[in-house]
Amino acid sequence: MKGKDEGLRTGMTEKTLDPVSEAEWAELRGLGHKMLDGIFDHLQGLRTQPVWQAPEAALRTLAAEGVPRQGQGAAAAYESFLRDVLPSSVGNTHPRFWGWVMGSGTPVGMLAEMLASGMNPNVGGFNDAPMVVEELVIRWMAELMGLPEGTSGLLTSGGSMANLVGLAVGRHARAGFDVRAEGMQGGPELRVYCSTETHSWLKKSMELMGMGRASLRSVGVDGSYRMKIAELREAIAADRAAGHRPVCVVGTTGTVNTGATDDLTAIADVCAAEGLWFHVDGAFGALAYWSERLRPALKGMERADSLAFDLHKWGYVPYEIGCVLVRDAEAHKAAFATGASYLTAMERGPVAGGIRFADRGVDLSRGFRALKAWMSLRAYGVDALVALVEQNVEQARYLAERVEASPVLELAAEVPLNLVCFRYRGASDQENKEILMRLQESGVAVPSGTVVGGRFAIRVANTNHRSRREDFDLLVEAVERIGREVVG
Repeated sequence: MKGKDEGLRTGMTEKTLDPVSEAEWAELRGLGHKMLDGIFDHLQGLRTQPVWQAPEAALRTLAAEGVPRQGQGAAAAYESFLRDVLPSSVGNTHPRFWGWVMGSGTPVGMLAEMLASGMNPNVGGFNDAPMVVEELVIRWMAELMGLPEGTSGLLTSGGSMANLVGLAVGRHARAGFDVRAEGMQGGPELRVYCSTETHSWLKKSMELMGMGRASLRSVGVDGSYRMKIAELREAIAADRAAGHRPVCVVGTTGTVNTGATDDLTAIADVCAAEGLWFHVDGAFGALAYWSERLRPALKGMERADSLAFDLHKWGYVPYEIGCVLVRDAEAHKAAFATGASYLTAMERGPVAGGIRFADRGVDLSRGFRALKAWMSLRAYGVDALVALVEQNVEQARYLAERVEASPVLELAAEVPLNLVCFRYRGASDQENKEILMRLQESGVAVPSGTVVGGRFAIRVANTNHRSRREDFDLLVEAVERIGREVVG
């Protein structure tokens, strides 16, 4: 019986997932062009489609499929995509999707994703062009956010991971003991401070990092849903008196409920006086800093020790891409570097200079997220993106005016940025929920819901470059009509 090596030497046919013949390559190339034309047709015709529609029986059938032991070919897989997947998206590419602060993506970003997948690099930070592109995007982001030259950073899956990385650096830098070596038993209990409006990523991160929710102090907010600075100072003083160690304050630009921005200058002053790490969760709101007109509302953000934000929200880049910036590059590296032998730098070759991104976060295997950001910025330019951010804010103000002018609608909160929360006046929480669900099911528009001041509200989060004023007119008219049907 021939051994494996002998079989290979004697010309045994070896397998590959690539086409083999010229004809097979031509067939797959033709299918690829068909796919590209199809998705462009889909994007171009978004306005003629419902924003969202309930998954049909075909999708339920799809979910019940067994493991495909034998392949049916790329063409059959594509037909299944067209029939069962594409029509049942949540709808965030649509001009009238304003739910959950989801970005809308762009055709250029889509094409960049295709190119990145074709290259298929592992962007751990090797000595190659993808590493340079990511470093360049990080440098551009630091400059646009007002942070100094030499700022470190990392592109992540999204804001939650970006925030987690920033918080981990802050904990390591301010704990007063070696958290990495000793764990949470190495010193006094640590304390992190935020407002009651802070996104849920922080609770999850506190749990994941072993500090627990008991180490998180939530500070109250004022009538504009901004952190109360006097209460923050009192909480820090009380924790110090109790023998705990304050390490970090988390400020927010663009809170998830109402779009409020904390008094970042005041928080920065507190952190400087108390020797605390100042982290800013700028998940979507931070990009308003790019606008000279909107920047004053975010004053103080440039003083952050670490800043996290998403480019797949208000940067309009396709999912998934978040970013964390860290002012102190050495502190960033100290929180994550391992010195593993298999990551040792060489004088020359692909690992010359080391695997740098592995020293800035948890992941070693990383996709080429930077390409879609780099290509988008090169293709559209920052000024065009800024104009769209400003347009979204103006559209939110227009919607607020429409709500205030309506005889049956009312605002649930101030509109400081691009989020509008409103209710059907006189309707109960359950009736407002019913209005929202009927609106979503109609396919006309998809806002989401939240609780503001203890009451349910319809929430429009406008990070959509495809929206027009006429879309907000349709929204108001639909809510008024459905509200009359629900309330009577």
